[in-house]
Amino acid sequence: MDPSHGTHDEAVRSRFSQTADAVGRLSDERAERLAARVRHLLTTLGTERALDAGTGTGALAFALAPLVREVVAVDLVPELLDQGRARGAAAPNVTFAEGDITRLPFEDGSFDLTGSLMVLHHTARPELAVAEMTRVTRLGGTLLIVDQVAPLDPLAALELNRFEAARDPSHVRALTDQDLRGLFEANNLVAVRDELREEHRDLGSYLDLAGCSGPERERAEQLAPGHDSYQTTVGWYVLEKRPYGA
Repeated sequence: MDPSHGTHDEAVRSRFSQTADAVGRLSDERAERLAARVRHLLTTLGTERALDAGTGTGALAFALAPLVREVVAVDLVPELLDQGRARGAAAPNVTFAEGDITRLPFEDGSFDLTGSLMVLHHTARPELAVAEMTRVTRLGGTLLIVDQVAPLDPLAALELNRFEAARDPSHVRALTDQDLRGLFEANNLVAVRDELREEHRDLGSYLDLAGCSGPERERAEQLAPGHDSYQTTVGWYVLEKRPYGA
């Protein structure tokens, strides 16, 4: 295994084990809005088996649960999974399991629908994550990938990623829309719907969410794109898995 991969996994576990409660509360606050977005973007039959890769406290899994037969929710951090299980009584068709989204423990084509919500920028090897999510999705199945999108301007992207990494050591890199589409194309994923949406973030609350304090908070504040708040772009991509050569 790549040693840097293991080191980053430790950073992810460290950050999210300490902030699991805050992540769960934020997911609760945003649950209705996320459910509405998912219903808006996806068309389901209700018989699908779905995967939420990098589930955190289960935000996407719970949004998918009323629309499908079953959701398997996987994450690297036990404390986040505990938060999800504690919220799971209203969604008995959601099952939580510990796992790495770059090495998913499922057979090829195990799921009709695979999703990830704000995960790729925390992933040391996003190309492996997309490849694995594609592998476990059946041909003709759907992937929903949602992530922060970096500006096309290289300097602006560098500034954004410096701030995000100062705020949160588990952040690796927000990819550009072009980068993400390249990953999708490499896996024969065809976009059937996509939206780039601007999202307002209050700086203080955003730093609190990552448990950013002390000298690290001062540095992040100095690097922040805005003084009290800033706008970032989030990409929502609905993709179909096509056979190679199709």
